[in-house]
Amino acid sequence: MSTRDRSHHRLVRKHASAAAQWSQSAPNASSANTIVDCGWGRLIFGQTFDDAQHLANCLQEERPGMRDVAMYLRDPHVVLSYAPQDLFLDPSHTFRMWLDRYQFSPRRPKGFIVRLLNSRSDAEAAHRLYATRRMVPPSAEFIFAQRTSRVVQYWVAQDEQDGTILGCVNGIDHIEAFGDREGGASLWALVVDPQAPYPGIGETLVRQVVEFYQVRGRSFLDLSVMHDNKAAIRLYEKLGFERVPVFALKNKNAYNEPLFIGKQPAAQLNPYATIIINEARRRGIGIEVIDADSGYFALCLGGRRIVCRESLSELTTAVAMSRCDDKAVTRRLLKRAAISVPDQCDYEALDQAEAFLTKHGSIVVKPARGEQGAGISVDIRKLHDLERAIKNARRICAHVILEQFCAGQDLRVIVIDFQVVAAAIRRPAQIIGTGAHNIADLIQIQSRRRRAATGGESTIPVDDETERCIREAGFTMSDMLPYGQTLIVRKTANLHTGGTIHDVTAQLHPELAKAAQAAARALDIPVTGLDFIVPAVNEPNYVIIEANERPGLANHEPQPTAERFVDLLFPQTVTREMRL
Repeated sequence: MSTRDRSHHRLVRKHASAAAQWSQSAPNASSANTIVDCGWGRLIFGQTFDDAQHLANCLQEERPGMRDVAMYLRDPHVVLSYAPQDLFLDPSHTFRMWLDRYQFSPRRPKGFIVRLLNSRSDAEAAHRLYATRRMVPPSAEFIFAQRTSRVVQYWVAQDEQDGTILGCVNGIDHIEAFGDREGGASLWALVVDPQAPYPGIGETLVRQVVEFYQVRGRSFLDLSVMHDNKAAIRLYEKLGFERVPVFALKNKNAYNEPLFIGKQPAAQLNPYATIIINEARRRGIGIEVIDADSGYFALCLGGRRIVCRESLSELTTAVAMSRCDDKAVTRRLLKRAAISVPDQCDYEALDQAEAFLTKHGSIVVKPARGEQGAGISVDIRKLHDLERAIKNARRICAHVILEQFCAGQDLRVIVIDFQVVAAAIRRPAQIIGTGAHNIADLIQIQSRRRRAATGGESTIPVDDETERCIREAGFTMSDMLPYGQTLIVRKTANLHTGGTIHDVTAQLHPELAKAAQAAARALDIPVTGLDFIVPAVNEPNYVIIEANERPGLANHEPQPTAERFVDLLFPQTVTREMRL
């Protein structure tokens, strides 16, 4: 038996002993009208209510910003009849695992551990993760307080290398909550960082909850999942969960609106348009989808109609857009405004490009026009790589730019209405060795994971630039990457080429914020994403390499990018709370 397996069995024995004590202290009879505060809202146990109207009234007492759920209703149709304008039947399935049928897996996770949440830093990380995934986030104080609760438990998945919290899940013990004669428990609020580098985090979190309640002697574990979440349903069915006829009621609020208004044309829009649409709808602003494939929509309120393409709106002039569209023009305007930019020149001939490379030792080759990192080659040091990079850039745009390579972190700063709203470090696509897959397979696996996590927006291209980066690291596509070793497979940190983005707004140095605001004013653009290269986000040194006229606002959650964008378009909808 391995050390890891012996540790697991010791933990099982420890939990079993504790479970026996807890079970003895559990009440013998079910408590009436049981409600459990979960931080994200209240879980109302319908089977403990004798009066359907009282249950309906209780559900309508939902606090602002919360998302209450009434489960296990004997007669959901009767409860609904008491408040048909305020309540709706949740379109989710309930799945149940009978814990005596659970099949333990000897395979342990690689690269991360799963454990009970036990510190304030854990709680703060879990809160940020829920907010980033646009779930109703329990406060860090609430989450931290549950570490001693016998009713509510939280588990986290933690990266073994750097301690980052990669996932979180919440469990409810029904016996401890109300003396459930059926001996049940339930799983809630499962979340996994979409940028986590390891597979199997969600499955491992679920298994941990199952095994915890199994050693407590519980009979079953329930969970609720949206009817169209096919990936999650496949996972639960693989683990042995089965559909059960258990239904839930919820309140008709702004957060739940997509669940009860039916499929809307806006549902066809990509994540960058959807985040704006959802914020506008929450404020009562009308939505008109013009062309979903291209992300065009119009927002309408009180006779004012503004057409947008994702975060590009009619408030951005054609002149401002053209300034950002041409990278050479962007640089000249910023340099004229005394903003730090790298050395740059237009490509004219190969010998001139070679001279520029000799001068700087390492350069960037990119098309003058283009987006999403297409045609960009970074950290070019050799002549044969230079020729290939120029050819790649010319496929995107005939006008090619040579730029001094500046080492440092890739920082994206979002400026809306000439104020900094968000800042994030962008990291290039990377893979981690499993000891069982070659590099080509690891890229395919990571690319599939990134694509699923971003709604198809992020994928790692297998092209000349990827092969060059792998070759420079001393590998080939067919090589087996050693277990645990990290390999960067792209030099550009663009999200669309498999990169990841990490919020650093709170750490942004005031000089960087000042430079971002000055750049937006120099370009005279109301919404922009500025690309910095910095030695560190909390230091004042920088260069600005590009300005994006249509930045992806969905990439910066939980920062209020969509809120500030709608504020700009419809300032009359800004509430006092938003101003504060």
